[in-house]
Amino acid sequence: MKALVLDAAGRTRLADVPHPGKPGPGEVLLQVRMVGLCGSDLSTFGGRNPLVSYPRIPGHEIAAVVTETGADVPVQLEGKAVTLLPYSNCGVCAACRRGRPNACRNNQTLGVQRDGALTEFALAPWTKLKEAPGLPLQTLAMVEPLTVGCHAVRRGRVTKEDTVLAIGCGMVGLGAVAAAAFRGARIIAMDMDDAKLELARRAGAREVVHAGAADAVAAVAELTGGEGPDVVIEAVGTPNTFRLAVEVVAFTGRVVYIGYAKEPVSYETKLFVQKELDILGSRNATEEDFDEVIAMLGSGGFPVEDAVSLVVPLEGAGEALAKWSADPASMRKIMVEVGGRGAV
Repeated sequence: MKALVLDAAGRTRLADVPHPGKPGPGEVLLQVRMVGLCGSDLSTFGGRNPLVSYPRIPGHEIAAVVTETGADVPVQLEGKAVTLLPYSNCGVCAACRRGRPNACRNNQTLGVQRDGALTEFALAPWTKLKEAPGLPLQTLAMVEPLTVGCHAVRRGRVTKEDTVLAIGCGMVGLGAVAAAAFRGARIIAMDMDDAKLELARRAGAREVVHAGAADAVAAVAELTGGEGPDVVIEAVGTPNTFRLAVEVVAFTGRVVYIGYAKEPVSYETKLFVQKELDILGSRNATEEDFDEVIAMLGSGGFPVEDAVSLVVPLEGAGEALAKWSADPASMRKIMVEVGGRGAV
């Protein structure tokens, strides 16, 4: 079967790789239909992801159809359209024992620590599948990246009573915007890019603030009556945005970090105590997040077509990654058609 293989940073090829074969007990065979490419795939292409070794098949944002099931699969899945949780978990570490497998210390994500889904067929545990009948391919492949932002909203305990500031309106930040809006919260979106801010409006943001404006912090304060937002979700990953989240959040507020800062962050730590803040990390997503995002997308609560910059066939995926890498600001989301079109 065909697959996109990254042999090294910046080097891709369309390769013939072995078919995965028949599913074993508890497994299903998937015909991959569409795969979304995200920032982590871009980092892998550029050699900036320390978790990746080469050669590697990328891809973890998946729309697929179940073609065959193995023994011990207790439900009828053949012919069903599915996406899947691309994370593994060991079941024995502290996070797994606490019922939080998304933060498993031994996690391996498709396309990162193990080969991903930019292949014509793939095997997967049936327990990782999520059905989403009637969703078009692009929408189904959009579920996973939106769940990461949705998980941050869940971690922040966002309700309709809250005002939420989302810092960063890439796909993960947009997921937080849309999920918070789906819960009825008031959303303020902040980014350096006007196009991303406009997309955030369509995803549910009530107000937007350009992060490059001289009065950006004052604007957030004015929009919140001087109190600051109840919840700040940071989806950029820089020392400045890490500090900003703590500085602008309301007293007794919640700060949720999704982004990884690439260097040490210096804080005025008295704010942690004076404001009695909840400082929370957010990693990957849970089954509940997938359910929430599928419901949100089913209601039409996200501008999927506006978020997709480019759709290419499998043989064009390598060139698309190279173009994106050369000009990261030029694209938001690339979708790769591995097989099939339209609704599934």
